[in-house]
Amino acid sequence: MATKRWGNKISTPAELGVGALAGALAQIFTIPVSVVTTRQQTSGSKHEKPKGLIATTKDVIQEDGVTALWTGLKASLVLVVNPSITYGSFERLKAILFPNKAVLSPYENFVIGALSKVMATLVTQPMIVAKVMQQSAGKKYKNFIQILIKLMKTDGPIGLYKGIGPQISKAVLVQGLLFMFKDQVELFMILLFRVIQKRAAAAALVK
Repeated sequence: MATKRWGNKISTPAELGVGALAGALAQIFTIPVSVVTTRQQTSGSKHEKPKGLIATTKDVIQEDGVTALWTGLKASLVLVVNPSITYGSFERLKAILFPNKAVLSPYENFVIGALSKVMATLVTQPMIVAKVMQQSAGKKYKNFIQILIKLMKTDGPIGLYKGIGPQISKAVLVQGLLFMFKDQVELFMILLFRVIQKRAAAAALVK
């Protein structure tokens, strides 16, 4: 995953760090949408007509203030490490299971990609649960740590992994397919770039 930019080689840890920083900055701008969407999905009765995005945003601000739009920000910032855990797990599993293979088959990439995402999900699922609960409850909880403590007291460790089944199913499918096709897509793009370069060079010679 290391690339060359401006003649310098960027290490994998540096790329992961930059990716995590970019993810953290993105959370600042996108979390209000997440808060409003979560409130839409968890508020109101089955017989009530669902409110729109703008109406729900107004309700959140009126009930808990403008800062409520950034509820769960701390938990979301912690969750940006998920891709780093996934990639790190992938590289580690690849080194352990296939130490002598430089290039894996699509099937092998799928299996390792799925396993690495499961590991990352198991680590971060408690934070996902805490974030959703915090966003749906408004200012009922001061922070995500309070939610984690409450879940441990009321439901035990299993409470930290509510909804883990669907989360893992989605993670296995999406991440497995992503790693499965990643090498093929990269190879296709390299070949396409070379073809474009050759055609451009040929066109320049004709002129």
